Amino acid sequence: MSRSAPCTREQIQQLDQSDPLAFCRQRFTLPQHKIYLDGNSLGAMPAHVPARLEQVLKVEWAEGLINSWNDADWYPAPQRTGARIAGLIGALGHEVIVADSTSINLFKVLVAALRMQPSRRVILAENGNFPTDVYIAQGVAELTGCRLQCVDPEQVLDALSDQVAILSLTHVNYKTGRRYDMAAITARAHELGGLVVWDLCHSAGAMPVELNAAGADFAVGCGYKYLNGGPGAPAFVFVAERHIAQLRQPLTGWHGHAKPFDFSHDYQPHPSLDRMLVGTAPQLGVLALEAALEVFDGVDLHALRSKSLALSELFIRLCDEQLAGLGVQLQTPRDAQQRGSQVSLSHPQAYPVMQALIARGIVGDFRAPDILRFGFAPLYNRFEDIWTCVDALRDILVSEAWNQPQFLARKAVT
Repeated sequence: MSRSAPCTREQIQQLDQSDPLAFCRQRFTLPQHKIYLDGNSLGAMPAHVPARLEQVLKVEWAEGLINSWNDADWYPAPQRTGARIAGLIGALGHEVIVADSTSINLFKVLVAALRMQPSRRVILAENGNFPTDVYIAQGVAELTGCRLQCVDPEQVLDALSDQVAILSLTHVNYKTGRRYDMAAITARAHELGGLVVWDLCHSAGAMPVELNAAGADFAVGCGYKYLNGGPGAPAFVFVAERHIAQLRQPLTGWHGHAKPFDFSHDYQPHPSLDRMLVGTAPQLGVLALEAALEVFDGVDLHALRSKSLALSELFIRLCDEQLAGLGVQLQTPRDAQQRGSQVSLSHPQAYPVMQALIARGIVGDFRAPDILRFGFAPLYNRFEDIWTCVDALRDILVSEAWNQPQFLARKAVT
């Protein structure tokens, strides 16, 4: 398709017909007459997950009761599920485990990493990161007597020094979709003796991530965005193999013990990554996530990334062609290598504009103060979805259809 000539709906339909990942859409339950471009907030439901949960509820729990921890193989589900995620993020199976929430896992790895760097007292983070990452880092700094230093993304490399114990970054920014060069940043931090913690919430499942190839130390991420594990799905944590034996995380719960069923009062960490566990796993959530990850079976992650970039490139192109002069500004990098799997636009009336779009069956989301955010899940989003979205967005802006009471009233969750 020529970049100079305006593209047509027919040309875009051809892209869908030749899409090598088109078969994956059938693996999801998607509402008819709705376009879902919010997989970076909550992934769509894999079609087979309800049957798996029905088996868990009606057979394994209702009939098997407590025996299912052994008989239905519940107990090692966090390890099994972590190993499946490891294949998506460039890690070894024993370097990833499913546990707790992203925030709790971030707390655990920040404290553990600080304990590995006792002579250094600075946590370096970024301005504009997802707030919970900053809040957790603030709390860790207060508890440990360290200093949290936040800089703009463009200043991260220059701010690294031999005083920095940990660099804590999100691989893809939740608001702008900007993507860091993981390998280059990790290498520079290591040159200066620092450790790096990566948040993969907006990366895992949307693109190949190469943690070990980049030499990453630690990573955390959630299970409910591009991994499609469902609302509140448990998170995962990665610890590079070279760090596991010396890792001392602060939440020393019984499932992290070397022999949890000896019920000893003296804590001894498990020799494996199981030491990152705390209490009993939220088993329904873990099993749902484990089942959900089957949607990636047979999927080439490089093809996934290629389609993700093609979707976002098309979206940006159509916005340039159709939304010029309508108060919209692109907030996501145009350089494909600096983009995640989303595109963010700013507009002075972003909240009611998004509500008007949702009312037409096209679901994106709003981020304060003025961001229209569109997340592209390559497993189920189509190129024609992009065309329909931008066409509707133009109509809403031109007609000012957003300027109605039902769209202007703020909801509790935005």
